[in-house]
Amino acid sequence: MESTSTSLFVRLREPGDQAAWQRFVDLYTPLLYRWACRKGLSNHDAADLVQDVMVTLVQKLPEFEYDPSKSFRSWLRTVTENRRRDLLRRRGAAPQTVGDAALAEVHMPDGDAAFWEVEYRQALVARALELMQDGFEPATWKASWALIVDGKSGADVAAEFGMSIAAVYAAKSRVLRRLREELVGLID
Repeated sequence: MESTSTSLFVRLREPGDQAAWQRFVDLYTPLLYRWACRKGLSNHDAADLVQDVMVTLVQKLPEFEYDPSKSFRSWLRTVTENRRRDLLRRRGAAPQTVGDAALAEVHMPDGDAAFWEVEYRQALVARALELMQDGFEPATWKASWALIVDGKSGADVAAEFGMSIAAVYAAKSRVLRRLREELVGLID
């Protein structure tokens, strides 16, 4: 992992920075696809929507200026919803939800808000962790995971991986610092 997400926004403005675009696509494609499926789109339509959103973002993000006082998530949500409506119009279908999604929106007028509040964060953190893993030595990653996710004590993790307790906590600190750097500006 070579950059923080704030610098990712800056790098997206640079013509030809394929690594920045690949990082952005890797982070956001699964999230956008999941949202589209939850809105009742078929797998094919969801994939089309993600492609439409990415095309829009390729056009808009080079001029995008990150403002920490504003929500990137809200802007992305608006772009995505507008592209979904355009897709449905082109296909001659009215925007609708089906099944449990429709029921959820009866109880919560803006069912999308819950997705963008909770699932956006969870999906982005999970995806960032997945992408970050290769940037760490396996022992560092496994020790951090055992301490943070599995809830093992520092002493147990140190014994399991043949590390000192200080090394276990240093590994945890490096992983969490990298995660915060990766997500700065993406999770508000």
